Amino acid sequence: MRYLTAYLNVTLLTALSTVCWGAAIDDCMVQGKKQFAARNYLAAQDTFTRCMKLDARNVDARLSLAGVLLTQDDLSGADKQFRAALGQLGRTSPYLSYTYSMLGDIALKRQQYKEALALYEQSLTYNAANVNSLVGKGVITEYLGDKLGASEAYRSALAVEPLNLVARKRLINLEPDYLTDDEILDALKQRYAIAPEKKELTDEDRKLFAQIHRAEQLKGVEYLKNKFGKIPAGYVVELYRNSAFSREVLTLAGYKALQKQIGQDAIAAFQKAGVPMQEVFDLRDMKGARIFNKDSTLTDSGFHAYSEVLQHHKAFLLPREAVPPTQAYLEKANRRAQELESAGYMEISRSELKMIENQTKCSLDTLRSKMGLYVLPITKKYQRYFILTRSNDEKKAIPYYYIMVAQAKRNPRVKVPSNGVVEMYQMYDYAVCAADGNMWE
Repeated sequence: MRYLTAYLNVTLLTALSTVCWGAAIDDCMVQGKKQFAARNYLAAQDTFTRCMKLDARNVDARLSLAGVLLTQDDLSGADKQFRAALGQLGRTSPYLSYTYSMLGDIALKRQQYKEALALYEQSLTYNAANVNSLVGKGVITEYLGDKLGASEAYRSALAVEPLNLVARKRLINLEPDYLTDDEILDALKQRYAIAPEKKELTDEDRKLFAQIHRAEQLKGVEYLKNKFGKIPAGYVVELYRNSAFSREVLTLAGYKALQKQIGQDAIAAFQKAGVPMQEVFDLRDMKGARIFNKDSTLTDSGFHAYSEVLQHHKAFLLPREAVPPTQAYLEKANRRAQELESAGYMEISRSELKMIENQTKCSLDTLRSKMGLYVLPITKKYQRYFILTRSNDEKKAIPYYYIMVAQAKRNPRVKVPSNGVVEMYQMYDYAVCAADGNMWE
């Protein structure tokens, strides 16, 4: 009986100790979370550190500490704690997606884009509806030049969280790149820019939409409000009125008024920067293109020069200043570009090139040596890029294949050419190139 009594006493003390210990860690976590919610981050960090000392195996405490370190931009500390948490989490833990997503944020902050993308994708394998990972994936994919892929990520994020402002803002910014022809037609009709009965989108229509959209993203509506106080009727329309997605956009009349007003303001700004009035309309950008159109509105590059002069930066050339490189060289480059187009090449943008690099995983050297990419140097920092649109060598037709796939996503009427090389690798879920940027042999 004496031994039984001793055993019961020990058991009771152990149980009481466990209860007290459990209450202590619970109270510690509650305190830390209150401090974090109040944005008292240093106190929260100290508290979660104390919680970890009470129970080093408490995943909630470790993740909370990692989160507060990340909030304070202690990337190394946060990275260490999140990775330690991975070692404690089981294969079915609901925290896996969150942890990989936060590691993706850390890699993104460090500008380690490929690593960040891999971490976000790992997060999405555990939870395909992780909004933070979807937005992060979109941001990196957009940076890599795949704007269609980025738009798909942002739309997936909004399907889960319709009021996510980051995803919605970035998606709106990409509209000219992912909207279908029919959607662009509707957008132009909403802006009273084309006839309501129009059925087919032309290249000029697409260009007009891109111009109006760009003016909107550069806060054109706010610009008019500042100039007029009350914007004249017919200059702006409100989309999705009385909803959480309400948005003001420019009509064609508003866009033209904006261009005229900016042109007038730019004239005054260039004069203030010391440009004589008689030389204002002969100004050129740093590549030699004219800053003003014939109707006294700014060109796209002229708008950049105007923006720079407002910041007291000179990004324009006076009539007497030489263009680097020379105009003769630019003309020679233009002739070479025409020769390439006659030989079956098509010019692509730097953004489209990045998309091809991202999709194929191929290096620039591999694209040039084996896949028909032609790089035409203009200056040390500026090149033009061309790809073959017709070739008997399927390897050289790979870049064109990806460009047409991208176009077909905007316009289903675009015909995507078959390519046996790409299709073979896609069958095995491989990219065209290996991790070193070279084609698989």
